[in-house]
Amino acid sequence: MDFVLDYISVNTFWTILSITHALLAVALLGALTHQAATVLAPRRAGAAAGFVTRFRSVSGPSYAVAICVTWVLAFILGGWIYAKYRIYVRIPIEQEGMWKTLGAFELKEHLATIGLGLLPFYWHLWKNAHNAAYDGARKWLTVVLAAICWYAFLTGHVVNNTRGFGL
Repeated sequence: MDFVLDYISVNTFWTILSITHALLAVALLGALTHQAATVLAPRRAGAAAGFVTRFRSVSGPSYAVAICVTWVLAFILGGWIYAKYRIYVRIPIEQEGMWKTLGAFELKEHLATIGLGLLPFYWHLWKNAHNAAYDGARKWLTVVLAAICWYAFLTGHVVNNTRGFGL
């Protein structure tokens, strides 16, 4: 990492890392939301081709690998950023006594890790999307992962806004 810091400042490096993490999170959120809409309300034959119909008519199996890869990359970058969070964000929030904010972030960490552990099952279920026996498990696992992703995304923004970016 020292060779990178010869060309950019430390703050710029962490800013790039945080923005990359956020962009991966947005991509993951969008893909999982589309896929969850597809399994919760599949497109009906003869439905008008409006926005909602197009939103929920994506090919669920084609998103599975991208979702797995994006989740892992976002998790790795989040883990890297976490080292800085522990020192520069968490300690001041603790000193302010913002326990609910800290608890929400702790839950985010746990849920993201559980989601990471569920990815092999998720991938298997979508890889075998033609198997009707997996339809219920695939549907609800996709919805659970989407809910985890939404919670993690929103909680990350709340904690970032609590302390401020780059502080």
